[in-house]
Amino acid sequence: MYVRSLKDVETTDHFVEWGNGTSHRLLTEKDGMGFTLCHTIVRANTVSLLEYRQHLEACYCIAGEGEVEDMAGTVFPIRQGDIYVLDKHDKHLLRGGRDQDLILVSVFNPPLQGSERHNLNDPSGSAY
Repeated sequence: MYVRSLKDVETTDHFVEWGNGTSHRLLTEKDGMGFTLCHTIVRANTVSLLEYRQHLEACYCIAGEGEVEDMAGTVFPIRQGDIYVLDKHDKHLLRGGRDQDLILVSVFNPPLQGSERHNLNDPSGSAY
């Protein structure tokens, strides 16, 4: 058993500034749990085109607001208490709220190594 805090992670390469927010990778591959758990912040008024080709992801909103849009153009508002699930390696647009950040608990399977970073300058979207 162990306890790890957000502050603990901030002193490691598992605290990632990913361009439009931050990700505290609280559990990673080296922890041997079989999944990654992150505290993710999506900054207000940002838009990110993302795709996880090697990982499935589920995100549970713990605070704030935002939205996720699939590639067919369907927009799903996300508020506290909502979960969105990328169960088919779905490419998506992730947006922070107009007036507030979107704060998520993100779970990845298989687990991340922990230091992966997005490239938001790629016009086809950031993928890993």
